[in-house]
Amino acid sequence: MTFETLASDFYSYESLLSPQEQEALAAIRAYLETEVKPIVGDYWNRAEFPMQIVKPLAELDTFRFGWAETKPFENSAVFRGFVALELARIDASVATFVGVQNGLTTGAISVGGSQEQKDEWIPKLASGEVIGAFGLTEPLSGSDSAQGLRTTATRDGDSWTINGSKRWIGNATFSDITVIWAKDTADGQVKGFIVPTSTPGYSATKIENKISLRSVQNADITLENVVVPESLRLANANSFKDTAKVLRLTRAEVAWAAVGTAVGAYEAAVKYAGERVQFGKTIGSHQLIQDLLVKCLGNITASIGMVVRVSEMLDRGEQRDEHSALAKAFTTSRMRETVAWARESLGGNGIVVDYDVARFFADAEAIYSYEGTREMNTLIVGRSITGKAAFV
Repeated sequence: MTFETLASDFYSYESLLSPQEQEALAAIRAYLETEVKPIVGDYWNRAEFPMQIVKPLAELDTFRFGWAETKPFENSAVFRGFVALELARIDASVATFVGVQNGLTTGAISVGGSQEQKDEWIPKLASGEVIGAFGLTEPLSGSDSAQGLRTTATRDGDSWTINGSKRWIGNATFSDITVIWAKDTADGQVKGFIVPTSTPGYSATKIENKISLRSVQNADITLENVVVPESLRLANANSFKDTAKVLRLTRAEVAWAAVGTAVGAYEAAVKYAGERVQFGKTIGSHQLIQDLLVKCLGNITASIGMVVRVSEMLDRGEQRDEHSALAKAFTTSRMRETVAWARESLGGNGIVVDYDVARFFADAEAIYSYEGTREMNTLIVGRSITGKAAFV
């Protein structure tokens, strides 16, 4: 069967993928379209996550592609980006779940773990046998995590005692393990720990009343004298620089997810424009609606071009912090414009979840902020341009 690029991929960037990558992407797309898209609006309204999709996503290798221990075939960062886009164009909450499971949790173990830790945990995460979460952000520490982390870890023989709290931790209400980042009280350096969520003193409480990413199960985590063995300390995560390596990997995929969120809103708007009749013809026949749709497509096309290039640089080992930071800052800003124009094109129907655009519109706000706000990513790029840090 001939692979067809999305209509919203106006310059056919998907044609850059290998035949095997196209086949894998098509299988993921088919599952999401038939099994996930029909149910996500209801789960979003109820602020619940559809746990029944985890096993099928694992069977489609969605959690496996990026890791030497589990990848089913050689694949590119561009392909993995298109997978993130595909997930987000159906539902940003589902994309965020996969990003936490596959990018942040597995990424932390891949970057910071010993080979023994990688061999033990990455296959379990890839199969969906173990669900992971990533505990970095705290109630009083977000953008200043490098300096402001308050959670502590104290070594006592062959174990560590962790005390502190975390906030906005995705997947944390149902995760089996959470990678907790804490400051070593001995040397003040940030270290990572694989913490089983059944450990005494660990508790996670769902954050209620969200208006964005409602299906994502974010939690407040409390750690009260949580004891973990030295074997669960990430062996090669010895400072915040190692934490930043994980974020560098995932930030580019968040940029891809931002593009996917814009695509989802745009596609819903195009569909509506072909169905809604006003003044005796579909609204897609009116100049002002066409203008909104073209502006949406322009943002999407420019953003795809940027994230494709950033991913190509990652494959070649050329991507630096400022490259992924610019991609995240730019694509999330364009996403915000695009979902607003898409919502505008639906008029009053743009504020109800029935037509999907309202869900993308609301979810864009969280993607705009998480894994580095636009402002912080701007300062990373600004430092690269000028050679001067302006963070404080």
